Amino acid sequence: MSLNDPNWGRGSPRGGGNQGPPDLDELWRSFNRRIGELLGRRRGGGGEGGPRPPSGAQIGGGAGLIAGIALAVWLASGFYIVVEGQRGIVLTFGKFARDTGPGLRWRVPWPIESHEIVNLSQVRTLEVGYRNSVKARQLKESLMLTDDENIVDLQFAVQYVVPEPRDFLFNVRSPDDTARQVAETAMREVIGKARMDAILYESQDVIGTKARDLMQVIHDRYKTGIQVSTVTIQNAQPPEQVQAAFDDAVKAGQDRERQKNEGQAYANDVIPKARGTASRLLQEAEGYKQRVIANAEGDASRFKQVLAEYSKAPAVTRERIYIETLQQILSSTSKVMMDYKGTGNLLYLPLDKLMQSSGGATALPDGLSTARGAPAAEPAAPADSGARSRDTLRPRERGDRQ
Repeated sequence: MSLNDPNWGRGSPRGGGNQGPPDLDELWRSFNRRIGELLGRRRGGGGEGGPRPPSGAQIGGGAGLIAGIALAVWLASGFYIVVEGQRGIVLTFGKFARDTGPGLRWRVPWPIESHEIVNLSQVRTLEVGYRNSVKARQLKESLMLTDDENIVDLQFAVQYVVPEPRDFLFNVRSPDDTARQVAETAMREVIGKARMDAILYESQDVIGTKARDLMQVIHDRYKTGIQVSTVTIQNAQPPEQVQAAFDDAVKAGQDRERQKNEGQAYANDVIPKARGTASRLLQEAEGYKQRVIANAEGDASRFKQVLAEYSKAPAVTRERIYIETLQQILSSTSKVMMDYKGTGNLLYLPLDKLMQSSGGATALPDGLSTARGAPAAEPAAPADSGARSRDTLRPRERGDRQ
């Protein structure tokens, strides 16, 4: 193919016309025709001179249409939607202008006005001392000094909401970083006033409550628009270098508490018994005291009565006392020995053997009988020695007592 070939390798020309490169005038006419169709105008009819180039009015109408479309798109970009639980903040040239509630809202499009959406119902979580897991420790944040000069490795989480979106957006440059620094500062202050044992084993809930209150005070002072909901201690332990020593100390403390509990249980078992025994002894002593006093008072009263009767009839009273005394003595013994003067013989009655024999009544020698269990009656004297009447015995007994 020759470079001078006017057909550019397309073969022989048809109809004798020139089939060279596309004409620029033809391209312009095609563009003008399409613009005319777009604007609803017809190009001029054929005749002499062919199609005419677009006029200035046609070019201006197309530019106006494009400008109108661009203006409509620009105005439409000012619409935005605020969901329930969120708040819209409108800025005019970067300065706060107003806040808007939920719904479809419109503002002057950028660059005149812009908006920010702040979620008021979202509970945001801030992790201090770890990231995503307590195993991923951040020692720069978690190591804290206690009141008793020990070091504790503490990881905790802070949950907060944003009730004041204007303060949240404009009073601090980086709200999340500020909240993290406030949380770390408040927790270090609380930990610095607590002892190691209390932090590890006793008052973690109390520490979390104190830290939350202190964080809220700092946020209110700086007007960050943040309200702290909860502070949860995820993990608290000594540093790894001294973990074994602290475990031994914990075991010793547990053994001490166990022994104290066992001692207290033994005391709770023994002390009530001892108190009960002491109370019983006191009551028995008091009863014995009252009984002795009552017996003594009764004996004294009876002695006074006997004395009064004795002063009236001394002989009768002495005889009665003698008889009652013998009755009391003989009723408490099972053997009776009787001595009769003038014979030199001692009569022994085996009343204990006789009372143990079967039967309701037992026959005694010489025609005497006694009921089983009843005191034995005085047997009759033998005939050869002669009966001694009570009258013959009285003078001797009275003489002996006198």
